[in-house]
Amino acid sequence: MSASVPWVNLDLPTLRQNLLHLFCNVAYKEGDFTLSSGQSSSYYINGKLVTLHPQGAVAVGRLLLPQIRPSAIAVSGLTLGADPMVSATSVVAAYEGRDLTGLLIRKEAKGHGTQAYLEGPTLPPGSEVAVLEDVVTTGQSALKAVQRLRDAGYTVTQILALVDRNQGGAALYQGEGLEFWSLFSLAEVQSHWKTLDGNLVGSP
Repeated sequence: MSASVPWVNLDLPTLRQNLLHLFCNVAYKEGDFTLSSGQSSSYYINGKLVTLHPQGAVAVGRLLLPQIRPSAIAVSGLTLGADPMVSATSVVAAYEGRDLTGLLIRKEAKGHGTQAYLEGPTLPPGSEVAVLEDVVTTGQSALKAVQRLRDAGYTVTQILALVDRNQGGAALYQGEGLEFWSLFSLAEVQSHWKTLDGNLVGSP
């Protein structure tokens, strides 16, 4: 890892490798877990331990931004997992001279005020929004975000994730006519984690 070089200055291939290392250090665990989908799993990936890490946030924003369609003017996702990803990508875009508005989507409508699902500036009808997700399993969370955005009058054609667990999410998105891209596959995360077993630390 290039600990002596700020992640904001690293080339993208090195940055990607550093982020993979961070995932394996702080986010990937093996054991007995119950996922938000209700499924049982022998491993768990807590993406927020990466996206809320200062260097992790830099890496996420820099690595996701080139994959977002030029026609998109906003990024969004379902709270809570997507919130730091939305902020990081929007901020990195600003430094790159691109305007990407951040929109957050509540799981339930706000119980006061406007009682809205969406938080953020109102965009022109038909605006294209890219949906972000940290870890995709069945794909239902990101698909719920897509529906909320479409209900608000926006266009969504693309979902980007950090890790695809390969448990049906990609097929679901394809069936809905949505482009899907993930930064890492589950196999890549697990393979790298095994090479570090016994040598893991709390941070890069």
